[in-house]
Amino acid sequence: MMINLSENIRAQRRAHSLTQQQLADALGVTVGAVYKWEAGLSAPDLSILVELADLFDTSVDVLLGYEVKSNKQADTVARLKGYLQNRDAQGLAEAEKALLRYPNSFEIVHQSAMLYYLFGLMTGEQPQLRRAIELMERSMLLLGQNTDPKISEISVTYDMAGAYMELGEAEKALELLKGSNPRGINDDVIGQYLAGYCDRPEEAEEYLSTALVSAAAMLIQTVMGYVNVYFKRGDFASGAAILELATGFFAGLKRAGKSNLFDKSCVGFEVCLAHAQLKLGRFDEARASLLAAKKLAEEFDRDPDYSAGGLRFAGAAKGQTAFDTLGTTAMEAAAAAIHSMENESLRKLWEEITHEP
Repeated sequence: MMINLSENIRAQRRAHSLTQQQLADALGVTVGAVYKWEAGLSAPDLSILVELADLFDTSVDVLLGYEVKSNKQADTVARLKGYLQNRDAQGLAEAEKALLRYPNSFEIVHQSAMLYYLFGLMTGEQPQLRRAIELMERSMLLLGQNTDPKISEISVTYDMAGAYMELGEAEKALELLKGSNPRGINDDVIGQYLAGYCDRPEEAEEYLSTALVSAAAMLIQTVMGYVNVYFKRGDFASGAAILELATGFFAGLKRAGKSNLFDKSCVGFEVCLAHAQLKLGRFDEARASLLAAKKLAEEFDRDPDYSAGGLRFAGAAKGQTAFDTLGTTAMEAAAAAIHSMENESLRKLWEEITHEP
């Protein structure tokens, strides 16, 4: 505050074209007093501050550099989010004030919890992590107010488990994660905790295997989303690049000589890649991609397997299977993908390849 006051007095004096002597004369003080104010060595008395503000035609608040904050709930939430984004520890004190004003506001309680969680993770201070857990538990009771689709009981529970892990309470963290795990959404973290902190590798492998299958399935959806974006933009180089990345990943995941639940999708990847390569004038590469699609489709159709058994690293996955609308056979899936591209060169090249001995 002293620094702001000294700078503001100097700035206001100069803005009014006054020397230090002239300001001292106007206020009835010594020039040395004015010098000390501007140097931050001392501060004027309250009565002098009022005279200064009047002389400079401003307010004492402005002269002091004090910014009046809005304490409306929306503004308070925005400030808490700013403290979180900037990793500003002053947000903790602000959070406690906000909690006193709005003890039953989900947004205030949840944002305050996230601040304590962040700084608990950064500093390792157990009281901050305990306070984060306390606020997360309180926020659970207020979830009915929540309007953010990215926040739910599952996400709050996930963060709470993370806080318990930082406190060294792995079993409590696992209990929370296992109890809030629809469609195996927490399998990856559960597997990590079991293997890394609880010395239970066999149990961990089951969770990690199902997590790997889920992650691969999600990757397929993500890649196809990108492919649609890039193809609609006419950016076939980017489309080819992400497809090459994906085909390489799934090739590495595949057990040699075994079909698996992702093979039909990978056939589609190869067809899309061939389409992009033709658009880029890379005919030989397009032909190689279609040959790979044909080979993979024929291998799958000879011994179709919609389980995770043909995947490396996922041998412990139980009950994992796939349902798709790609066609009854992998060759049908390839033909459907060819048709959807509306690329006559691609269609002719596929016919040529499929009729080769």
